[in-house]
Amino acid sequence: MRMRYYPICLDIQNRNCLVVGGGSVGTRKVITLVNCGADVTVVSPSASAHLQELANNASVMIKNRTFRFSDLAGMFLVCSATDNQELNRQIHAKAEDLGMLCNVADRPEVCNFILPSIVNRGDLIIAVSTSGQSPALAKKLRQDLEKVFGNEYAEFLKLMGAVRKKLLSRDHRPEAHKHLFEQLINGGLVDMIKEHKLSDINALLLKILGKGYEFESLMNE
Repeated sequence: MRMRYYPICLDIQNRNCLVVGGGSVGTRKVITLVNCGADVTVVSPSASAHLQELANNASVMIKNRTFRFSDLAGMFLVCSATDNQELNRQIHAKAEDLGMLCNVADRPEVCNFILPSIVNRGDLIIAVSTSGQSPALAKKLRQDLEKVFGNEYAEFLKLMGAVRKKLLSRDHRPEAHKHLFEQLINGGLVDMIKEHKLSDINALLLKILGKGYEFESLMNE
């Protein structure tokens, strides 16, 4: 079966990203970009109250005017979220000429990348895509997954990160620790975290890792 899209997790920390359009769709794009650490510029004659609040907090920069092609200069990524489809196509064409990542809201045929529906639990990111064929199904699958993967997974991954860091400080061979993480996962640690069974968590950590791996201290590192 042919797969059109190449799944990827993109690091946009401190990258210059542009959003054209300040309505509800543009606002959602901006929020996701900001949450991922991007330096976001919004170009739009008008902007939502949420965007204005972000601008007031210096989280984004807003240019209250119509788009100019010069706005693309120095950008790593652009999202076009206007209700002017001709403008959206022009932005896409120029971005392609510049070798730039470009997403046009609800128009996968003029995008060189599309955005999945996301379940976010701390460092756990689950992305669902229907390759642009049915956003409604992607939304439904995301909602189903949100019921399965709760906030305990965010805590679990924070704990695993702390354990991994401590183990690597003693032995720099990641392959030497693989079996330990498998034992923690298969030992029901996620369920223990979900049910706040602190004594059981520490007992499992002691059994598998030995002394010096208490839940409270690891979570505060």
